[in-house]
Amino acid sequence: MFVTNTFAVISSCRCNLLIIVVDMIRRLFNTVLEGAVQSPSEGLFYPSPFTKSDTSNFGWLSSVTPCFPVNASNIRIISEPYQFYETLLHYCESASRRITLVSLYLGTGDLENQLVKALTANKQFQDKKLIINVLLDYTRGSRNRNNSRTALQPLLQDNETNCTISLYHTPVLRGLLKKYMPNRYNELIGLQHMKLYIFDDTLIISGANLSNDYFTNRQDRYYLIEDKKLTDFYSGLVHKVQSFSLRMDKNNNLSLSTDWNCAPYEGNKQDFIEKAADRVESYLEEYKQEQNMHSIHDCDTYIFPTFQMGQLGVEQDSYITEKVLGEAPVGSKLRIATGYFNLTSQYMSTLIHDCQADCEILMAHPKANGFLGAKGLAGGIPYAYSLIAEKFRRQCEKNKQQHRIYLLEYLRDGWTYHGKGLWYYPPKSKYPCLTMVGSPNFGDRSVTKDLETQLVIVSENPQLRKQMHEESERLYGRGLIADTKREVPLWVNTFVSLFRSYF
Repeated sequence: MFVTNTFAVISSCRCNLLIIVVDMIRRLFNTVLEGAVQSPSEGLFYPSPFTKSDTSNFGWLSSVTPCFPVNASNIRIISEPYQFYETLLHYCESASRRITLVSLYLGTGDLENQLVKALTANKQFQDKKLIINVLLDYTRGSRNRNNSRTALQPLLQDNETNCTISLYHTPVLRGLLKKYMPNRYNELIGLQHMKLYIFDDTLIISGANLSNDYFTNRQDRYYLIEDKKLTDFYSGLVHKVQSFSLRMDKNNNLSLSTDWNCAPYEGNKQDFIEKAADRVESYLEEYKQEQNMHSIHDCDTYIFPTFQMGQLGVEQDSYITEKVLGEAPVGSKLRIATGYFNLTSQYMSTLIHDCQADCEILMAHPKANGFLGAKGLAGGIPYAYSLIAEKFRRQCEKNKQQHRIYLLEYLRDGWTYHGKGLWYYPPKSKYPCLTMVGSPNFGDRSVTKDLETQLVIVSENPQLRKQMHEESERLYGRGLIADTKREVPLWVNTFVSLFRSYF
């Protein structure tokens, strides 16, 4: 959603202003934002929870991130946007203890307002028995006069004791950039991009925002998991991020949390980064030690949450993703999905030089991102993705890997595509044993700029494996062989070279 909104704005501005502003950002912050990803310390060795030969090679996950054993019967895969919305609405009305909503933003349309009304009308919330926590991005959530903040204000009327609304503000947007950079442009710098929704002991993780398109005709992925320990973990993690975010009151004023004394936009930037990173990393490490020393249970599925907060130095997700890609053996298969084909150079290199699996990469067809034929710069965005895909295809050919790496484009009439993640199929297996689902798009934004999370789900349950396969089939069934050789306007080459790390 960030990409769509950003380029819609870019299209309405003159090209020369865009180049000046973004090139300035690129030059000033290239070192900070686009540094090489370093492997996190795996620390102590933890026992592998896996018993089957086709999952045993993923035992290393327990040494990187907390492990949550669950049964496959507690996992449900949602397939359509309207089902996602109906599920959200149901839980907003019926949750009794806690609700945590984490998204880039909340829209201001009728469907979004119905969610807010359901929350305010919840009897347990009115009786102060239900705690509601909301975490959004500051820049995206503050855009326009009517925005996420104004939409959420009704929740805080007479309920500030049991409702907290927080807005994450990147520590990189400060000084002259913060003062003079226009709204929407400032979203280029860094965002809160995680998408997770907690209702009592139920978690929905997705790449979908709380906005009309994501409830109607914008295809994404959605996993519903019922597990108290996992929801406790994510609730605590969100609380940590809220502690160094800005807190909103009923009058729409913002302030620091009571237990935090340094603003993200002023003072010593490195001090903020170090303190925020310590809160997150110490929490993850404590949970990992607590969970993984006792992770062998009589369960058939294991869930590993991953996090990426590149501007804070938290680089867990990119490490895990690269390792999954790079260690896929001969005879296995990877299905990789992204709404926008803009893989990092490291991921591309790993797929070409280290990965030995057959790879099917699904991205949005130009018609599925809504920009084909648009006026101004936005009309060139579909060509930009085609150009990046074509360059990758040429690299595959140059390294004689075109026989195992395939590019597909999702096309569904009247729909846009936003799904991301991957599925790993072991050798000689019809079904995947692993999927990754959440907010990262596998691009530079996800790795270096935004707050991201996803789940690595490894299952030894035959039925869940089949359901994971059916999910991928629904998406890939709408995939066409990618036409990456489209004619590309000359200026798009310059556009991509300047701005690629921002979309």
